[in-house]
Amino acid sequence: MRKSYTLRIIRIAFLALLAPVSTVMAGNPDRAGQAGATELLINPWARSTGWNGANCGMVQGLEAQFLNVAGTAHTLKTEVVFSHTNYLQGSGITLNAAGITQRVSETAVIGLSIVSMDFGDIQITTNDLPEPVLGTYSPQYINIGLSYAKAFSNSIYGGVNFKIIDEKISNVGAQGIAIDAGIQYKTGSNEAKDNVKFGIALKNIGTPLKFGGDGLSTRSTTTTGYQLTLEQRAAGFEIPSLLNIGASYDFDLMKDHRLTLAGSFTSNSFSKDQFTGGLEYSFREMFMVRGGYTYEDDITDDNLRTTVYTGLSAGLTIEVPLGKSGKKIGIDYSYRATDPFDGVHSFGGKFTL
Repeated sequence: MRKSYTLRIIRIAFLALLAPVSTVMAGNPDRAGQAGATELLINPWARSTGWNGANCGMVQGLEAQFLNVAGTAHTLKTEVVFSHTNYLQGSGITLNAAGITQRVSETAVIGLSIVSMDFGDIQITTNDLPEPVLGTYSPQYINIGLSYAKAFSNSIYGGVNFKIIDEKISNVGAQGIAIDAGIQYKTGSNEAKDNVKFGIALKNIGTPLKFGGDGLSTRSTTTTGYQLTLEQRAAGFEIPSLLNIGASYDFDLMKDHRLTLAGSFTSNSFSKDQFTGGLEYSFREMFMVRGGYTYEDDITDDNLRTTVYTGLSAGLTIEVPLGKSGKKIGIDYSYRATDPFDGVHSFGGKFTL
């Protein structure tokens, strides 16, 4: 009876998430470049990027807020994570991210994260003054996420994430909101451990954004000498919605040793679909090393590839307990290969309280 009820909940949850997919997910690579706010596609967290997000079905804690928000429901008490990313090494672009998840009841967890993308100082020039004598300006993108996740049973977890999007330079900006939703299901090949995990997440569903501000206004003088201010209307743009489906399996090689095989499929609205596979080896859950590879059409062809990523990623984690209280501190690093530039390097820390 209980098994039948659980399966019914899973079906309803999956159908609820998949209902809007037919209208949202066009899956047409010809639409590449037509969306804005593409920073929403950049994973800022150092641990999950080590295997390119292949762990969508099993990700837990704060980092799940990016891949599959349902995974934040696994937070035991309090988790604090921060990360710094040198994006496309050599370009001068950096990402800084920080967040916290907090259990608020026996089954519910809330989370808050802030991701800031910094492009550095850019020199101001005009047609009349092509030399950089007017100073500099600093574009900045900020995304704020507020999530709620809940454990519906020992096997089923669900969550939703509300995001505020803010993009601006000194005199032009755009703001909007987006929603993510996801569920996770775990089971096992034996009664001792839930070593099989599945997950599905629908991300970046929101209203179109539009830039506005004084930077879109120009002054002109009529033939009679009057000065007019003309405001140009910017076109709206959609955000890059996508669907993630993932699964993983844990192999217990021997005592204290774990090997996890994970895979995911990503259906993008404004770019090519992607398939990702990854492996993670863990010793006593204190030392972890992982790697992944993402494939999409033409990714191995230097002339036809439409992404800066070349597919490979790798990462490692060192996480140690602080006494016998259950508190932990962890350090993470990941690398994602790109062409051109010298890859994407992410450094992070995690506190489990």
